[in-house]
Amino acid sequence: ENVKIGDTICNREEAKALPRIKVDEPTVSMRFYVNTSPLSGQEGKNVQSMKLFERLRKESLNNVSIQVEEAKVGGGFIVRGRGEFQLVILIEMLRREDFEICVCRPEVVFKYQKGKKLEPIEHLVVDCAEVYSGIVTDKLSARKGRMLTYTCHDGGRVHLEFSVPSRALIGYRDAFLTDTKGTGIMNSYLSGYEEYRGDFVGRSTGSLVSDRIGACVTYGLYHLEPRGHLFVVPGDPVYEGMIVGEHNLDSDLVVNPCKEKKLSNMRSVLKDEALTLTPIQPMTLEKAILFVREDEMVEVTPASVRLRKATLRYVDRKTERREQPSLVE
Repeated sequence: ENVKIGDTICNREEAKALPRIKVDEPTVSMRFYVNTSPLSGQEGKNVQSMKLFERLRKESLNNVSIQVEEAKVGGGFIVRGRGEFQLVILIEMLRREDFEICVCRPEVVFKYQKGKKLEPIEHLVVDCAEVYSGIVTDKLSARKGRMLTYTCHDGGRVHLEFSVPSRALIGYRDAFLTDTKGTGIMNSYLSGYEEYRGDFVGRSTGSLVSDRIGACVTYGLYHLEPRGHLFVVPGDPVYEGMIVGEHNLDSDLVVNPCKEKKLSNMRSVLKDEALTLTPIQPMTLEKAILFVREDEMVEVTPASVRLRKATLRYVDRKTERREQPSLVE
C-alpha cells in the first residue's frame, strides 16, 4: 500500500526507513507566576496557580516546541520555547483568556558537557544600508558577536553575517531598528551550541520604583520627569514596588508618584501655572519583557501590562541586597 508524504508517494516499508522529523530543542526559558500584586484579581478571573499550570500543560501537549515544568526552587513554572517571541505569543493568549500572571525576563537554556558551559549560538543575517553597518557591527561585537562575511551590493546596501549568542539577541531587535532608522532587515536561526563566550553589559539604566499604593497625580509625575522616562500617566493605579519609569542613572530610585500639591491660602501667579506632562507611549508586552532586569517582573492582566520588582517592599529588597555575598574579598 502506497503512502503519500508531502509530494512523494512511497510504500509503507520505504516510509518506515525515512528519518524521523527532529524538533528543535528550546533555547529560551521564562518563569511564570500567578499575580501576587496588590491589584491581583481586579481585572482577570483566572488567578489560581493550578489553573495556570493546567493551561500551560495543555499548551505543551498541543505545541511540541514548548516544555513546562514546576520550578523546584523559587516557585512558579518554567516554560521553555524556541524564542522569546514564541513565549510572548503564549502570554498574549493567556491574557485574552482572563489569566493574571507575572513573568520574569527570558533566559537562554545552557548545556553542560565535560565540565564546560555551552550556550546556543545563532547564525545572524543582516541587510542594511552601508552607513549603518558600523554601528550594527559595533553593538553586535559588544554582545560577543563575531562577523563571518561582509558583502557590498549595488544601491549602497551591505549583507552581513554574524555568529552571535542567543542571549545577545534578547532585546536587540528594537535597538537594531532604531540604529538603522527602520530600514534594516535581520534574520537568525540556531546553528548549534558553543562554549560560553563571557558576560557583556546589558541595560545601563535603573528603575523609578513607587514607594506606596495609590493613584498617580500630575503634580508628582511632573517633578519626576527630570529623573527619567515615565511609563504611567495621571490616574493610573500604582503600588509599592511597581516600576513607574526608567531612571537616567544605573541605580534604582524610590519615588512618590502620588505626591499632591500642598494647599494653602497663599496665591501666586507663578505657583498656579498649569502643569503639562510629556506624552508617553504605552508599554507593550514585548517591550516590557525585554526591558526588565533579573530582579524585576512583568505583571500581565487582560487590561494592563505593568512592571514591578520581584520583591515589592523596599525594606525586604534592602535586606536581600545586604545578604548577597560580596564580590570583593
